[in-house]
Amino acid sequence: MTVQGLKVVTVPQLQQKNILSSFTVLLLLGLFSLIPSELIASELKLPTQGQVTMIDLGAHTCIPCKLMEPILSHLKEAYKGKVTIAFIDVRENRDEGYKYGVHAIPTQIFYDSMGKEVYRHEGFLAEKSIVSILESLGVEAPQAN
Repeated sequence: MTVQGLKVVTVPQLQQKNILSSFTVLLLLGLFSLIPSELIASELKLPTQGQVTMIDLGAHTCIPCKLMEPILSHLKEAYKGKVTIAFIDVRENRDEGYKYGVHAIPTQIFYDSMGKEVYRHEGFLAEKSIVSILESLGVEAPQAN
């Protein structure tokens, strides 16, 4: 497209040519402070190679997802450096839902340290169950304070 003699290139065209990621575009637009944590999580290379990874795919407006928020926050801190725990809001980032084959929310996907999916669950998942799954993947439970 040309506007008054200047060639205009759209952001999707730049992304198609792998010139810009959506993260870079947001930085260029000066919107860094407005980037939702879910978008940042989706820009990370998930699952994390060399580390057990749990991805929770849900939405901030989903009741079971809301119930899991404090559990995930606690576990993220408790397993810091041992397990990657990421949340992706699939209502805000629909492509991620398709990418991970989500049929219902919340969906939790667990990967071993080699990046292979080893367990998938749909619906609310209690902290005790998450800890048990992580232990089955060789991750020691955090020490109680």
